[in-house]
Amino acid sequence: MDSFRHRLLGLPVLAVLITATGCSSSDDSATVAVPSPDAAVTKLCRNLDRALPKKVDGLSRKDPRPASVLTAGWGSPAIILRCGVPRPAKMNDPEADGAEVNGVGWLLQKQGDGSFRFTTTLRLAYVEVTIPAQRTGHGVAPLVDLAPAVKKAIPEGIAS
Repeated sequence: MDSFRHRLLGLPVLAVLITATGCSSSDDSATVAVPSPDAAVTKLCRNLDRALPKKVDGLSRKDPRPASVLTAGWGSPAIILRCGVPRPAKMNDPEADGAEVNGVGWLLQKQGDGSFRFTTTLRLAYVEVTIPAQRTGHGVAPLVDLAPAVKKAIPEGIAS
């Protein structure tokens, strides 16, 4: 059972741990760790990849390396989405912060570098969105843009 209980937050400013770990001098694409979910979750993530918007928070889609249907990105520094990530341990904390944005629940984890990581709650696959500190000025706008795709592709339920 998913014991995560989230508190709605007024989130005027966001930031998320950018899972991008580097850039090359010839290509400014972010690099990320690609999740390795089971076949059922991978299928949901493929559906999500097809449903994702071309723009998030006004930024054009620019996927990170290595290319995968389990990851997506927008802008530079990139807002990064990873589908099929493991359940965050923080979801066991009844005092964990969260938000509901357009019908999608998100665990909120502020990172030490001033960024934020959001992970979906009560969905059959965990979807993680990271927003770098430099992109926090628009509040939850990235989540507003991503919620319709998540609702369409990742059914409500408890991920295993």
